[in-house]
Amino acid sequence: MSAFRAALRISRRDALRFKGRTALIMVMIGLPVLVITAVLTGAATTSITGRDKLDSTLGAADARIATSPSRTPVEQNSDGEITNMRPSDRPGRPWTPAEIGALLQGRLLRYQANVVEARLADGYTRTDVFEVDLRDPLTRGMRRLVEGRFATAPGEVAVSPALIDSGVRMGDTIKTWRPDRTVRVVGIAEHPNRPGLREMLALPEGLLPHQNDGNDSGWLIDTAAPVQRPDVRRLNKVGLSVKSRFLIERSDAGDSGPRDLHGLVELGVAVVLIVTETVLLAGPAFAVGLRRRRRELAVIAAQGGSGRHLKTIVLADGLVLGGVAALLGAALGIGAGLVAEWFAARWLDWTHGPADVPWAQVLGVAALGVVSALTAAIVPAIQASRQSPVHVLAGRAAVDTPGRAGRPVLGAVLVLLGLVALGFALHRGMLSVVLASTLVVFGLVALMPWLVQATGRLAGRLPLPLRLSVRDASRHRVRTASATAAVMAATMAAVALGIGVNSTYVSRDERRGSTVPAGTTVIRAYKTDDQKWARVRALVQQKLPGASLINGLEVTDAQGDPVTLRFAWPEDCKRRCNPPDYVFHSVAAADEGVLAFLQKRRDPQAAAALAAGKAVAFEPRIVRDGMVTLQTEAWGETSAKTFRVPAVAAAAAEPGQGGVVIPPSALASAGLKVQQRALYAAYTDVDDQRLTTELTAAIGDQASVFVERGTAEDRFVTLLILLAAALVLVLGGTFAATGLAAADMRQDLDTLSAVGGTARVRRLVVAAQAAYISGLGALVGLVAGTVSGIALTWPLTRGGYRTMELFNPGATTIAVPWLFLAGVVVGLPLLAALTAGLFTRTRLVLARRVA
Repeated sequence: MSAFRAALRISRRDALRFKGRTALIMVMIGLPVLVITAVLTGAATTSITGRDKLDSTLGAADARIATSPSRTPVEQNSDGEITNMRPSDRPGRPWTPAEIGALLQGRLLRYQANVVEARLADGYTRTDVFEVDLRDPLTRGMRRLVEGRFATAPGEVAVSPALIDSGVRMGDTIKTWRPDRTVRVVGIAEHPNRPGLREMLALPEGLLPHQNDGNDSGWLIDTAAPVQRPDVRRLNKVGLSVKSRFLIERSDAGDSGPRDLHGLVELGVAVVLIVTETVLLAGPAFAVGLRRRRRELAVIAAQGGSGRHLKTIVLADGLVLGGVAALLGAALGIGAGLVAEWFAARWLDWTHGPADVPWAQVLGVAALGVVSALTAAIVPAIQASRQSPVHVLAGRAAVDTPGRAGRPVLGAVLVLLGLVALGFALHRGMLSVVLASTLVVFGLVALMPWLVQATGRLAGRLPLPLRLSVRDASRHRVRTASATAAVMAATMAAVALGIGVNSTYVSRDERRGSTVPAGTTVIRAYKTDDQKWARVRALVQQKLPGASLINGLEVTDAQGDPVTLRFAWPEDCKRRCNPPDYVFHSVAAADEGVLAFLQKRRDPQAAAALAAGKAVAFEPRIVRDGMVTLQTEAWGETSAKTFRVPAVAAAAAEPGQGGVVIPPSALASAGLKVQQRALYAAYTDVDDQRLTTELTAAIGDQASVFVERGTAEDRFVTLLILLAAALVLVLGGTFAATGLAAADMRQDLDTLSAVGGTARVRRLVVAAQAAYISGLGALVGLVAGTVSGIALTWPLTRGGYRTMELFNPGATTIAVPWLFLAGVVVGLPLLAALTAGLFTRTRLVLARRVA
């Protein structure tokens, strides 16, 4: 124990002496702990239970009774949520307080809630309404009054801070639609569990009409005794659901974590990969300490210290630095998680509960950080115990012993097993693919020292800076292999996820089935006269500034009622051609102008067919014998009518488009009419829900807005996040190993300068070292990541509904994001080399001073 305490003191002193290296190691170990702890803390605080919501749901009441539109029996869970309701042909009569009092004695307080469209400065906004007398002591805790007062009369409301952020002020009036009312703001009150909720608080029926239609309405009740399960069952039999404080307080068991085998395997894989990546990143940094302490350790060995003592000293570095980094990471992660969750709850309307730190999980993550640090220090500790004190004290450079590099046979076997496992994992789900890829990762980690040694033999043909860098990296292959393996693992993960995610988005685009291309907004109005349609067009032009509007057609029956058109799949390909996610089956009535908009080009053959009264199908499989089958369904009708029209197949603007474009002349023969009641625009910067509300309120009739955004924007953001994560890991591992290499090569660089080498040559040598480490890791990661990414496309793009024969790529979508791969495999190594070269010291340091 005395030797261990001495080792801890030596490690603490060394950590304080070399603050830069200490900070580097602590960041490598503490950053994953911080991120994971922040996620766990934020998720625990956001995930609120029924007990956490008691104040906002019940206030000080003993129960909350909710009515339903009929008086048929209901079934509910312990939190009061209805799980089953017996259907009824007609609504029941409204409940009265006297009837409720006969079933459950206590003081009743009426409440009701719904959603309205509130007219704010920037247009209509969907806003929650909660009506209850918040001055009553029974509502204590339901809302926190921030400013002003609660409503005291009909037409008064208190608003949430989120509405204040939207431009509402104390004393303002707010117009609502459905119901059409005007209310005055008299206060500001916050929901304790949803601080970002847009909400207005009023007296019962102060804004909403009386409700008994299945929306949230009923009574809060203060009873003399707790509301027990028999009371709840009695109320359920007559169609009332009950949230009982007594039952909710005793029903929450808390989150016990994953119990199923699948969840445990996922957790185990995540832990193994996190520890592996942390060890690979922090390993070179611990090796930096070993190189700089060689002389100190040699002196200890010369004075009688054994190899075991030297191992203890280096492992103590891992314990001290890992322990401090894990504790700091956990503490900062808890704070970061709570702060991030508060902002997310306020600005993104996430649920918000009391600060909740899952201590067991957080302590487990911190222990994981310490284990990672100790694991990363194992190889340097073994090297320290084997170094020659004579060579070190004589000033000779330390290099790895020649001979076998790593365990190439074991690595090759693991890679081969991983590839075989990938083949069998294709049709067994994403977790199986990840497990098989993990075998490949470990195999490549074991192969990396051999790859470093093999590439070192090519150094003789390279220019001088590259030759020096590659030979030095090969001589110190343990240090180089660790950093290169870290880069490889990060690159492999980024490439695999990039291919999988990109293929998923492309597959989703290909299966959209909409007639319009991505980036299109479609506005429609129904049963509207010409004057109202002119108002619609003017309002749309105002809300979509700069957009070019294309006039479209809507189909009606002889009475002017809207008609929905769909195409029918041929009988011989219904199951093969009609996947579950192909939901639109769209048919658009259009002229030549709309056809050109949908195809994004002029297609003479398609335009000629349309002019001749033929339909143009963007889905060739629905055309049989030059005909396509269409179905019509008018409002109020329960069955669809079928008719056939001549059709030709044509290419759409994008692979994801489908459906049929039909001319008015073909509809006339089926007894249908068309009206100019649709607009098409190549525009997506629009809130479709808000615009729909504004159009409907403006014309008093029904309008709809459909925006086909596609997945390009989401795809770009996702790949950018993956690139940023790869950037951190690749540069972190590269710079740690490059810093160590520069320290080891200082004598060589000084000799190079002494014989006439310029500062530019020194920079090139260090930059070449960074390029070699990151480039080799990126190339190996590219190959392995491509194989794993293609394997991921099987479970990600098949959707589980098609036959999944082994090695049958026809049912999958494989879309390689070439620009993203170039950024990861070429851009990041170039950035690492450029950064390392720019920040290299070029000043010559004399080893001895000559008198």
